[in-house]
Amino acid sequence: MKITGFRSLTTVHRWGRPVGDANGFVAQGVTEVPVLLVETDGGLTGVGLGAHVEARRVFPALDGQDPRAVTTLYDRMLAHTFKSGHAGTAFGTIGAFDMALWDLKAKMAGEPLWRTLGAADRFVPGYASGLDIALDEEELVRLYSGWAARGFTGAKLKGGLDAERDVGRLRAVAEVLRANTRSPALMLDVNESWGRHQAVRLLARIEDQVELAWIEEPVRRWDAKGHRAVGRASRTAVASGENLTGLEQFRPLLAADALQVVQTAGVWGITHFLRVATLAHGHDLPVSPVGYHANPLAHAAAATPNHLVTEVQDTGAPAGLTVDQVIEDGGIVLGDAPGLGIAVDESRLAAPEADAGWTRPDGPHVRPRDAGLRLVPESGPPGPATRTPAGTAFAAVPGPVHRPERTERESTP
Repeated sequence: MKITGFRSLTTVHRWGRPVGDANGFVAQGVTEVPVLLVETDGGLTGVGLGAHVEARRVFPALDGQDPRAVTTLYDRMLAHTFKSGHAGTAFGTIGAFDMALWDLKAKMAGEPLWRTLGAADRFVPGYASGLDIALDEEELVRLYSGWAARGFTGAKLKGGLDAERDVGRLRAVAEVLRANTRSPALMLDVNESWGRHQAVRLLARIEDQVELAWIEEPVRRWDAKGHRAVGRASRTAVASGENLTGLEQFRPLLAADALQVVQTAGVWGITHFLRVATLAHGHDLPVSPVGYHANPLAHAAAATPNHLVTEVQDTGAPAGLTVDQVIEDGGIVLGDAPGLGIAVDESRLAAPEADAGWTRPDGPHVRPRDAGLRLVPESGPPGPATRTPAGTAFAAVPGPVHRPERTERESTP
């Protein structure tokens, strides 16, 4: 079987709530989802998710190749972008193609990807993460009550603009999750909004009132000395890595003993995650995938010996996509559909608005001018002036009641 072409599609994910972080939020709760289809002469199509604006430049590295040679083709794509470098949009494009190639490889084997990668158990432990900085405490409790109903015992909140607000929100979510555990795992993600001059001080203030499992991206992603300083001054583990592209960007942080939890982003692909996980394993560190639509890295996480926990951001799927997995018992239950288990119904895809979601020129993926330079708390959540009006209802995460008596899960039907 040979690769013959690709197609680029777009749909949207409707979150039912504002989503974002310390850099801004999407008030209408609708974000675009790029879909990449890799076609073959054998009738199978591979599905990859994530931005792939460099697809036309990268595809010649794959044209006419056997899709089963995934890791070789991954390096071939890196080599193809050698002169201009493989970071940024190029790395995202390579990740989307890589995801589609792994999907094809497992489809050709007639089995789910978690089987192809050598996992024995279809269950992947997770933590809830609502991208929730724009929610007030009442909305926050309603959202995480839905996650608690699905058995989750850990949650990651967005913060970094006001330590006292962060403490109140963390405490509120902890109370919700105590329905499932005496000691919930709480994480705080400040998305690089602190400077090194304030990170130790602000984290200490939070630690005095709430026990954290980890603090995420407390300083700039590349700041090995800064991450190490935060880790040495605190009781909390330091987590980072979702924005690093390539092993060469991880090495300085691991060499400096700056991280206790190593992360990767779903948009960078399966092969990248597997390589980072192996590098972390060699340093006796756990790895934790950052969430993305349809949880594609869950298949690889199931086969990774040092996998700690996977971020789960929502229980729904983007418009037009059906995903063979279930979110329950505090994690992801992967199905038996071949490949990633993602089916694309092109008749049901939804086009995003021109200025909606992550594409807005004013953010929320634009770093604010005062990020890392604030001396006092910022009043209110970040982002545009308009947001969900106070009291507006949004759907809490629906789900079955947790069944605590289920302590094991068979890996076969």
